[in-house]
Amino acid sequence: MCGMPQQPPVRSTSTPSPRRDASMSLLTNIMEHSLDDGYAQAAARRGETGRSRLPRTTRGRAVFAAGLVVVALVITLGAAQARYSAPTVAKERQELIDRIGSESRDTDQLQKDVNSLRGQVEAEQRDALPQHGGDDADLMSLLSGATAVTGPGVQLVVDDAKEASGGSGSGPRETSGFSDTGRVRDRDLQRVVNGLWQSGAEAVAVNGQRLTALSAIRAAGEAILVDNKPLVPPYTVLAIGDGPRLSTSFQGGPDGQYLRVLQQNYGIRTSISVKDEVRLPAAPSVAVRIATPVAGAAQTGKGKQ
Repeated sequence: MCGMPQQPPVRSTSTPSPRRDASMSLLTNIMEHSLDDGYAQAAARRGETGRSRLPRTTRGRAVFAAGLVVVALVITLGAAQARYSAPTVAKERQELIDRIGSESRDTDQLQKDVNSLRGQVEAEQRDALPQHGGDDADLMSLLSGATAVTGPGVQLVVDDAKEASGGSGSGPRETSGFSDTGRVRDRDLQRVVNGLWQSGAEAVAVNGQRLTALSAIRAAGEAILVDNKPLVPPYTVLAIGDGPRLSTSFQGGPDGQYLRVLQQNYGIRTSISVKDEVRLPAAPSVAVRIATPVAGAAQTGKGKQ
């Protein structure tokens, strides 16, 4: 049988176009199979068996119901107890608040009485100085800080560094327990005050606190105390005396050099200026002590207070 030769099938050489979301196959798979096959099969088996967590037997259901009753009873009793005890707790709380307020008022009144009595004692002490001081009464009042004084002098301001930071280098402030070398310490103020006294100051005050021969500059944590009164920086030291001479003598002395070392090495900010008039208040408390000679004191140099 003759005829036209049969042509082989023509195969297309072009590849099928990729899916537009081929690059997101992972997201596509997650969207199409949101539940894992294992979880789906387990859920299907569970639905077929109709398994339930509730008890099936009569005894089990009775025990379960009894448990629910007990839980409901406990919750009800707790709520009722809280409701009935709330007024009692509120009453006790109010009584405690009233008691605290009353004690605070009593404490404030006692503090006022103490301050009043302290003022009377200080006034009596100041009056006793001129009576027993003779011709040197004014000098005794000045040296003891019993009276406010006014005169020429200097103003010395000492302040912490702008950015207080620790340091490991050697310096006049380096001691164990003080890592923040950018802070003014109590021993720094002690050296400043002692340097002013040594330079010829007649009266000194720090941040308005008049210093006497019995004054103490101490530290309590990070605070500096002058006669147990906390101070905050900057520390303004006022000294009465010959202003130019006092300033020159202090800056040229060892304590002035110590202050320059703090300024250069640790960033402590300092400034000193001569003032035509400096006003210093009286000391908050003056301790009057009288010494009387005893027999043989001239030979032995001993006396009693």
